[in-house]
Amino acid sequence: MPIHFGTDGWRAVISDSFTFDNLRIVAQAIADAVASDHWDRSIHTDQKKIVIGYDTRFLSDRFAGEVARVLAANGFTVLLAQADSPTPAISYAVKNHQAIAGVMITASHNAPRYNGVKLKGAFGGSALSEQCRRVEVYINDNEEQARGPNLMDFKKARELGLIQKFNPLPSYFDHLRTLINTDVIAENPQRFVVDAMYGSGRGVIKSFLQGTGCEIYEIRGEMNPGFGGIHPEPIAKNLGALSSAVSSGVGNFGVVTDGDADRIGAMDERGNFVDPHKIMALSLKYLVEKRGWTGSVVRTVSTTRMIDRLAKRYGLTLHETPVGFNHIADYMMKEDVLIGGEESGGISFKGHIPEGDGPIMGLLLVEMIAASKKTLMELVNELLEDVGPALYERVDLRLSRPVAKAEMTEFLTQKAPAEIGGHQVAEISQRDGVKYIMADDSWLLIRPSGTEPVLRVYAEGRSQEMVKALLGYGKTVAESVV
Repeated sequence: MPIHFGTDGWRAVISDSFTFDNLRIVAQAIADAVASDHWDRSIHTDQKKIVIGYDTRFLSDRFAGEVARVLAANGFTVLLAQADSPTPAISYAVKNHQAIAGVMITASHNAPRYNGVKLKGAFGGSALSEQCRRVEVYINDNEEQARGPNLMDFKKARELGLIQKFNPLPSYFDHLRTLINTDVIAENPQRFVVDAMYGSGRGVIKSFLQGTGCEIYEIRGEMNPGFGGIHPEPIAKNLGALSSAVSSGVGNFGVVTDGDADRIGAMDERGNFVDPHKIMALSLKYLVEKRGWTGSVVRTVSTTRMIDRLAKRYGLTLHETPVGFNHIADYMMKEDVLIGGEESGGISFKGHIPEGDGPIMGLLLVEMIAASKKTLMELVNELLEDVGPALYERVDLRLSRPVAKAEMTEFLTQKAPAEIGGHQVAEISQRDGVKYIMADDSWLLIRPSGTEPVLRVYAEGRSQEMVKALLGYGKTVAESVV
């Protein structure tokens, strides 16, 4: 099976195509790409330094060591994390250590049988799409010319100083202290639950808040590469353990990070899931109203329009991007962005790296609750009264055959309905798939998956009936695709 290195790197099933042999091929291509004239050198860096981190998945530490051996054999000095670490901590380490690139061994929120490679740029975020394309070019070139990877003995590389173990957390924490007001938290310490979902965010929020007086009860923080049989994705259906912990009274709310801690979710005191739409809207409100910050606001096409209503009120520029944090990062690197985020839980804000970061958003949520002296449920209810109601649902519908995005976009645009659920379709967007925006600001987004015969249908409505009508329309579209 050919190795496809896309904008989110490479993911595959462990021992099927995610093997040590294939990983060495990918590592060699990364070494070739970083050493080439095509690599972005606009940021002042140590051209020969690369940071490597890994998550809690099966063999992730061994896979990281193998990538380090290949990079060392190619003359790079490798800073290898001494333990599993959050993706944003590794991304920050790349920037902080002025490395030319970073590699993270993770399959993020995917099922336990997967592992993967994420490539990081010198600026502390996901590598640019042209950098990822360059890696794919070298994978194919090396294969055509039957060039195998260079490999150095791990012990020898350590003795030569080409592989150095390091802890990414202390400098990451120092940076977070410039963005999170721990004094506000210490004035009103919180009792809450952290659900690490057995991922590499384990222990991070708890360690950072030591000394603030917070009582933190962490669940699913031990090493379990099988993730307890669930996908380590912070969505409602995977959070039974968090719901049980909150309802048993060990905390007044919960925060949750995904498998590599670049996504956030939360739960209020009644066990209601607080999705990233609400977390991002609450954060925007807090940063403007309490901190007095300004800047542009960036959200993906599948993210709540509560953000639009707030941005309009504050007189802030709003940008809508296709799905994928890399599109948000593009804006964060070229202009003064106040906050950027997507519905899957990748959110970041001003002063931080252009990377989704679960721990920092969890900490900001704790700060907001401490500052407000209200419960999370009260904050959410106030938000919905202010800029809602906004009810959101997403379904993935299986198709009988894969559908090209262009074909689906054309079909959906030509067959656009005049109204759905009694509300007129006021606008049609083709930024990523097709989005029908209603006169009452409800919306329906339909986008085919690029990798499988699946239609992703997202809906936000002002009432449960409207959400039902929007999703119902999405289902009839899926049935009409033969």
